[in-house]
Amino acid sequence: MSFLEKYRDDFAEYDAMERDFIDDELIWSLLNKWENPKPTDVRRVLEKAASQVRLEPEEMAILLQNRDPETIAEMYALANKLKREVYGDRIVFFAPLYISDKCANNCGYCGYRSSNHAINRKTLTMEELRREIEIMIGEGQKRTVLVYGESPETNIDYICESVRQVYSVKSKHGEIRRANINCAPLTREELRQLKEVGIGTFQVFQETYHHETYRKYHPANTIKGHYRWRLYCHDRALDAGVDDVGIGVLFGLYDWRFEAMGLLYHTIHLESKYNGVGPHTISFPRIQPAVNTPLASNPEYVVSDADFKKLVAVIRLAIPYTGMILTARESAAARKEVIPLGISQIDAGSRIGVGGYQEAVANAMPDKEQFQLGDVRSLDDVIRETCLAGNIPSFCTGCYRKGRTGEHFMGLAKSKFVHNFCMPNAICTLKEYLLDYASPETKQAGEAVIAKHLLEIEDEKTREFVDQALKKLEKGERDQYV
Repeated sequence: MSFLEKYRDDFAEYDAMERDFIDDELIWSLLNKWENPKPTDVRRVLEKAASQVRLEPEEMAILLQNRDPETIAEMYALANKLKREVYGDRIVFFAPLYISDKCANNCGYCGYRSSNHAINRKTLTMEELRREIEIMIGEGQKRTVLVYGESPETNIDYICESVRQVYSVKSKHGEIRRANINCAPLTREELRQLKEVGIGTFQVFQETYHHETYRKYHPANTIKGHYRWRLYCHDRALDAGVDDVGIGVLFGLYDWRFEAMGLLYHTIHLESKYNGVGPHTISFPRIQPAVNTPLASNPEYVVSDADFKKLVAVIRLAIPYTGMILTARESAAARKEVIPLGISQIDAGSRIGVGGYQEAVANAMPDKEQFQLGDVRSLDDVIRETCLAGNIPSFCTGCYRKGRTGEHFMGLAKSKFVHNFCMPNAICTLKEYLLDYASPETKQAGEAVIAKHLLEIEDEKTREFVDQALKKLEKGERDQYV
């Protein structure tokens, strides 16, 4: 049985639908209606956004179509304010781990597509995976997202085994405490198996919400060619009890304004069906060059830096309580510009080739990768820059391990109580990094930002916890969290 045939019967649930929740004509009608909104229209939407409630699609269309420099500046200022009110000054750090580049799909924009013979295909053995994790831990990483190609070789049994392997690796100073997953859409039963092994967020990107463009780039004879099987994978995850899900699109395949609207409609669909639980995270990577992939080097719908800044700010304004991930696909300069507009998570020290962390240690040239990274700085460099900018780097996994996920997390995020958990844990995990891994320059910058944020803790019990936790860390204890 082929990989596609394995899931063909599962497609019937979605083939029977008259329509899905993405209405291409409706999206364009809203964007066209507000092609040139007045400043008064924009400020009306910003007034609502300031109350930290999700915007409606028509309100998002107004912000997306805004061309007025003065009110765009107001959008940026409010996006920064909302992020700090909901998530504080913390920036959560993680690193991706590419486990396999074998793929049954043939997506025209991807270096891993099955027809690309310039790629040397590989799937990590459990021992090779262990070595990758040891290197990541040795650099100070505590959170990862495991990335798998869509292939029979990386089936649910392999994925579960690899997650167990990741969690089994320990060192004197640390371990991977949260493993998120970026893999093929799965059945409900497969997702229940993932839940049992303790994954963090289940992440699947639609790539593009535009139906015609999706068909254009995802051949019909591949599993990824089924639009709705992918579109409703987060529903299946939530049905299976995997209550942290991540959505995203690949900007550059179609008009960025349409895709941003698609992300909002996806959020609305999940929230309306699952008692207010929308996406835990939203990602918005821009397409980057890839080996032997001309389309990736010259995408039809290039997103300029100015438009990229606007779309990030608008997503923060439209969905203020959702985590927003900015990856190292972007250059260091671009990330510095965009992070203040609402970003809550970034990766750093990343390697995106299969076996890439071992290759880096051996000073080897990276193998043929899925795409080119824009920010190749070390974790230590990015930690230091984050501290110098006044933000506090965090490797926190406390909510995940305490069960503050799904509906519980959304309630906390929407009510600002996330500060009672996330800021103490950010301080503690940064302190761990400074004690065990940081360069002298980064340690100095980190201690200064810890001192700054200690002064901002108003709750007496929280302050007492942090004071005691820092003393324990200084004495050699680790993993202090609430």
